[in-house]
Amino acid sequence: MAESKILEMNQCLTFKLEDEVYALDIAKVREVLDFTTVTKVPRTPDFMRGVINLRGGVVPVVDMRLKFGMSRTEKTVNTCIIIVEIKVDGETTILGALADSVQEVIDMEPEQIEPPPKIGTRLNVEFIKGMGKRDGEFIMILDIDKVFSAEELSAVQSAQTGSPSQPAPRPPAAAVSQAGAVA
Repeated sequence: MAESKILEMNQCLTFKLEDEVYALDIAKVREVLDFTTVTKVPRTPDFMRGVINLRGGVVPVVDMRLKFGMSRTEKTVNTCIIIVEIKVDGETTILGALADSVQEVIDMEPEQIEPPPKIGTRLNVEFIKGMGKRDGEFIMILDIDKVFSAEELSAVQSAQTGSPSQPAPRPPAAAVSQAGAVA
């Protein structure tokens, strides 16, 4: 993103993955939930932990640590699911983003935000809107619409609608009962 595009104040929700602080545009966040039972969906990418029942709707949950090449998120008292609205190719999808903890909602002034670093052509940083600076610490401001590729979102949307792009074999009834119900 060019420096000229970071002109207005950004209100962001900050959250932690391992020891790093990330932020999302608050306009993309619907709500924050305590960690709940996640039902695994067969034949989905590793970073997709499964689905949850949100007021009668199926919402895919993505482990942001796995998506960013970190270790799997382990449940703690602070683990939460950030419900976000993302757009890819003009289509809106509701997604749960698993995070170690949610910090706070902050206002980032334009002078506190720098463009993402240019780290050669082999590293893709287009999903980073900018690098915020606050109290001597960096905050990676994510463009949640660009964190996932169209192919990855296709797998996520299939889990959400219950119609996988490739038919998955049905598990035996005993396996379903052991997996537990959607919370």
